[in-house]
Amino acid sequence: MLTQDEPLENGAIQAAHEPPAKTTVCLSVVMPVYNERATIAEVIRRVRAAPFTKEIIIIDDGSTDGTRDILRSLEGAPDLRIVYQSANAGKGAALKAGFLLAEGDIVLVQDADLEYDPIEYERLVRPILDDRADVVFGSRFLTSDSRRVLSFWHSLANRFLTTLSNMFTNLDLTDMETGYKVFRRDVIQRLALGLNQDRFGFEPEITAKVARLGCRIFEVSVAYHGRTYQQGKKIGWRDGINALWCIVRYWRWD
Repeated sequence: MLTQDEPLENGAIQAAHEPPAKTTVCLSVVMPVYNERATIAEVIRRVRAAPFTKEIIIIDDGSTDGTRDILRSLEGAPDLRIVYQSANAGKGAALKAGFLLAEGDIVLVQDADLEYDPIEYERLVRPILDDRADVVFGSRFLTSDSRRVLSFWHSLANRFLTTLSNMFTNLDLTDMETGYKVFRRDVIQRLALGLNQDRFGFEPEITAKVARLGCRIFEVSVAYHGRTYQQGKKIGWRDGINALWCIVRYWRWD
């Protein structure tokens, strides 16, 4: 059996990534949630409206704003699995918990704040369904029909971190920090137990690790409806500094 850090040879990739025999693909939508009372019900509605058979795995990361009351009102639905973490541990910690619960053929990360729209699922999943990719990143910076105009400095920081990550991973991504990441379940569950970053350092960590694993990575353009910090955006400059450290750490030492 291959170890986590052992790169996949071309033959192993082909053998390990044959299309699933099932006629119906099940999509595991992993949704980390922290204080998203204003958007959580609408996000769930949109996820349910998207194509594919789905299981929706919601990890409430210690919400204190009434989000949990909304989630409790939805308990018992056959397509929902809701986990309540006792305290806020961070997006990365919530994702790791969700990845390990996933049972679908394909695992997709869905933020709970409406910055990313589930209407994109067909395009995001298509490269995996066609057996051209093991991992798909939804890029905010590839050409798309429209996008919300964002803070210059926030966009510059994203592009800088992506460029630095590419230098270490030898990838040519346009958006390493994207919230839309999609994985074959065998790939993400192989890596999940070794994930270390509890907050937004998850993004550079998982990018480095799928690159080292030899995964076939695709990007597709996605629309992005970014929030301001006044509207509840949570990532901050300290996360940017940590991302710099993670880019170097997971290239060289982990």
